[in-house]
Amino acid sequence: MIGLISATAAGAAARDRLAAAWPDRTRVYDGPVKDAVRSAFAECEQLVCFLATGAVVRLIAPLLGAKATDPGVVCVDEGGRFAVSLVGGHGGGANELARAVGESLAAQPVVTTATDAVGLPGLDTLGFPVEGAVAAVSRALLDGEPVALRAESAWPLPPLPLTEEGAHVVRVTDRAVEPAGNEVLLRPPSLVVGVGASRGAPADEVLGLVEDALRDAGLSPRSVAELATVDAKAEEPGIVTAAARLGVPLVTYSAGELAGIRVPNPSDAPRTAVGTPSVAEAAALARGGELLVPKRKSRRPDGRPAMATCAVVRRPARGRLAVVGLGPGARDLLTPRARAELRRAAVLVGLDQYVDQIRDLLRPGTRILESGLGAEEERARTAVAEARAGHAVALIGSGDAGVYAMASPALAEASDDVDVIGVPGVTAALAAGAILGAPLGHDHVSISLSDLHTPWEVIERRVRAAAEADIVVTFYNPRSRGRDWQLPKALAILAGHREPTTPVGVVRNASRPDESSRLTTLGELDPAWVDMMTVVTVGNTATRNIAGRMVTPRGYRWQESAQEEGR
Repeated sequence: MIGLISATAAGAAARDRLAAAWPDRTRVYDGPVKDAVRSAFAECEQLVCFLATGAVVRLIAPLLGAKATDPGVVCVDEGGRFAVSLVGGHGGGANELARAVGESLAAQPVVTTATDAVGLPGLDTLGFPVEGAVAAVSRALLDGEPVALRAESAWPLPPLPLTEEGAHVVRVTDRAVEPAGNEVLLRPPSLVVGVGASRGAPADEVLGLVEDALRDAGLSPRSVAELATVDAKAEEPGIVTAAARLGVPLVTYSAGELAGIRVPNPSDAPRTAVGTPSVAEAAALARGGELLVPKRKSRRPDGRPAMATCAVVRRPARGRLAVVGLGPGARDLLTPRARAELRRAAVLVGLDQYVDQIRDLLRPGTRILESGLGAEEERARTAVAEARAGHAVALIGSGDAGVYAMASPALAEASDDVDVIGVPGVTAALAAGAILGAPLGHDHVSISLSDLHTPWEVIERRVRAAAEADIVVTFYNPRSRGRDWQLPKALAILAGHREPTTPVGVVRNASRPDESSRLTTLGELDPAWVDMMTVVTVGNTATRNIAGRMVTPRGYRWQESAQEEGR
């Protein structure tokens, strides 16, 4: 929850705007400001104070405790010009909050955290639990001193200037070790704990068993990624509560899936109870990995039979592949999620002209693998190979990466040994549609006229089906120097089912500085207007030119009502 505090009428107005924008995330604190700040500081994860920074500093100073537990505090000035990340920039999320507040209130976010100022990712913002000398190692990175990376497994990290040797160390480990004075420990999500339990097993018994198993094996509980069990135990209170206390998800598998996994210690008891000879070991091994702790049973102080079992597996390190849609070209149509993935990537793979569009958004040290037109499959293979090597990779494409772009060849190449994240983008059809008006208001289809990968017979069959079904059609890759006959052929097919007066929109370089568009008709369209940077949208029988805008009604019933009103 985000606490909102103000002192003046102007501050209250900005406060109320933010409260209205984020109704489920915010709570307004009224009354004397000092009391409001004290209450919000104790009750909320973050605060936005619509006060002078000096006043906020004096108010929160007596309340500050520890960097890891204090809420993030953002200060917005009286004029609503700036959103200042005051304390808890990383740990409290104040930096991101300042950016979000700035976007909501049209204020300039002010972030002074040293790593953010120079483009370095903060060691406490990498997505891993962190321990040790974060400030000292961060300072060494900022000062250009050598900082060594000691990774026991290749979990993906964003670009960091790490070396093989150095007085300061970033260590990636799931072992229960204490950090040295010059060391930061990053805890990767490498451990899976399989658990089984009798009906009614106490949560303390399940949790105690897990903690004992990890401690005896010298493993850190902060590297536990999930608890795993059989479907029949998905709602067993002791297991559910143990997962909640560990702060990890509970993953379940069917008895049939677990029965097919070879384990060292099968048993007849779980076979009889839930239909599989192993729960704890099989669930832990369900996605592969190294069995570090074979099945062990809980110990009850009163000597009664154990009610819980567990096993621990170290799963292989998994690389990360983000398939990112950059949108049609305009920077303000690049989504915040896409920006975040570009900043997170240690390796960027993409078409050279697309790389040029976003090169300034990358962190220093990002490794860029770019190539020219026609190398889509090579880029897909390269991106997947880099992810399999344990890197954080961003594979970029224009528009939406899943629409005539890089997601399809990449996912055809990738197996389940890497984590894949899809980041949607604004497609060319949507960008063009917004320029033309509302041509996609009813059913619509996108068809590529490029026969480089698809036989023309297949493309023609699809165009004919769209024509017969009276569906609005957007043509991608409509015409190039070497392919100048496909568009006239496709238009002729549509003309066999639609009037010559059917509206057609032609948009070139949608959202880019040299954008151009025209609204014409099926009978008047000149294919010479069209090239590979153009999309062509052909309306259906209901599409109309209304005040110079291409509009397809949302439904035929609506069209009939509009016609009746016009009589």
